[in-house]
Amino acid sequence: MEAIVLAGGLGTRLRSAVPELPKPMAPVAGRPFLEYLLDYWIGQGVTRFILSVGYRQQALREHFGGAYRAAGIAYAGEEQPLGTGGGLRLACGLLAGPGPFLVLNGDTYFEVPLEQLVRFHRAHRAEATLALFRSPQHGRYGAVRLGEQGEILCLESAGGKAGGLANGGVYLMERGLPEGGPWHPGSALSLEDDILPHALAGGRRICGMVCAGRFLDIGLPEDYARAARMLAGEP
Repeated sequence: MEAIVLAGGLGTRLRSAVPELPKPMAPVAGRPFLEYLLDYWIGQGVTRFILSVGYRQQALREHFGGAYRAAGIAYAGEEQPLGTGGGLRLACGLLAGPGPFLVLNGDTYFEVPLEQLVRFHRAHRAEATLALFRSPQHGRYGAVRLGEQGEILCLESAGGKAGGLANGGVYLMERGLPEGGPWHPGSALSLEDDILPHALAGGRRICGMVCAGRFLDIGLPEDYARAARMLAGEP
C-alpha cells in the first residue's frame, strides 16, 4: 500500500511554538512528529510514502532522504502553495502502482486499522472512504453526515456545527477520485472544500468509517503540547 502525506502547509497557527520548521517536523520528545506518523502506518503495512511538500521542504528532504526504515519515500515538491487538493493531485503523479492508496494529513495522528479500512472500502464499493471520529469540539473540524449505508451525505467546512462525526484526515482513495474537475493543472485547491464536495455533487460514492482509535492534531500549540504525552508515553 502506498500513502500520500500532505505535508506542505504553512503551519501558521503553530508558528509561535515551532517557528523555524514545517509542522510535520515539529519535535516531539526529540523526534519529528512525522516519524511517529510514518511508524504507525508502516506498522499497518504501508511500504511507500509520497510526501507532498512545500513550506521549508528541504528540512523534510534532508531528514528522511529516499527511505525511512523499510519504506521508500518520494517527494512531490510545490513551487508555489497548492493547498491540500493541489498538493494531492501533484503527488498522485508519483504513485507507482494501481489500486487504492492512502491520503494522510501530515499534522494529525489517527490510529485507523488499515485492514478494517480496506475491507470497509471494498464492501461499500467506495471511490473514497474517510476515517471519522467523534468530536465534541465546536466547529474546529469539518462535520460529516452519514447515510444508512455508510455513504457520506454532506460535508461541512470547519467552523460549522459543534460535535458529531468529524473528518480525521485519513482517506482511502481510488486513483480516479482526485482527477478531473473544472480546475486547471497546478491550481491551488482544498481537498476538503473543493475536491471532495465536487466529487459528492457529481455522484461519486464517498463513504465514512467511524474509528475509535486515538486522534491528535498538532495544529494548535495547546494540542502540540500534548503530543509528547500521547506519542512518547510520557506521564
